[in-house]
Amino acid sequence: MRSDERKARVRKVRRRLAQSGPPWTRDHERDFETVTLPERDCDLLRDLLISDRVEAVVEVGLAYASSALAIGEALVTVNPPQPRHIIVDPFQDRAYSNVGWDLLCAAGLDSTARLLREWSSIALPELVSEGLLVDAAFVDGSHRFHEVFVDLYFLRKIVRPGGLIVMDDDWTPSVRTAVRYYEKHLGWTVIPDAFADGTRRHVGDDPAAELVPRCRAIRLPESLVEPPFEQFHPF
Repeated sequence: MRSDERKARVRKVRRRLAQSGPPWTRDHERDFETVTLPERDCDLLRDLLISDRVEAVVEVGLAYASSALAIGEALVTVNPPQPRHIIVDPFQDRAYSNVGWDLLCAAGLDSTARLLREWSSIALPELVSEGLLVDAAFVDGSHRFHEVFVDLYFLRKIVRPGGLIVMDDDWTPSVRTAVRYYEKHLGWTVIPDAFADGTRRHVGDDPAAELVPRCRAIRLPESLVEPPFEQFHPF
């Protein structure tokens, strides 16, 4: 199948998902709308990955596959000789009835995607041990501070120097605080305009708080930074 035909197939599944929702959802009110990355943010994620010419991506969290389909479209567009999309989600079968993975298969992306049905705290260090090196990561797993912090600890060893990490739900204080440590101590740099045109939320869902983009894109430094323990600063 030609690259343009593959892109058309992915876009068709993406469009159907955005317009009609998935064929199955959990028994929670408006669960798809609450959990999934909005279509506009998915487009911005896709465009960012294309502009960086990514060839390999790690994604934490699959759910209904909106972001995974956008990542898949980016990889099909770049069309590298060996595209790789590694997805980590321990809940895909038992909580989501495999609906996200089925959508990826319908889009023809299962040939390049690999689903690890484990906790990210287990799967990511295994990927480090394998020597995996990717160009970018998209993080939408647990939003507990300690789990986000651990995800980022291992992703800094998986994403190549100078690569990208994109965080979903950056409006949550737990996610923002975890990212702030890596910005302050390890030289990570926010790409300020990457999601400026995306959806926004008040920090902590407090109407009086700052209105920020839902997603945050971060550029890693050109070398792996290991700061001296004597230079710790509050974050």
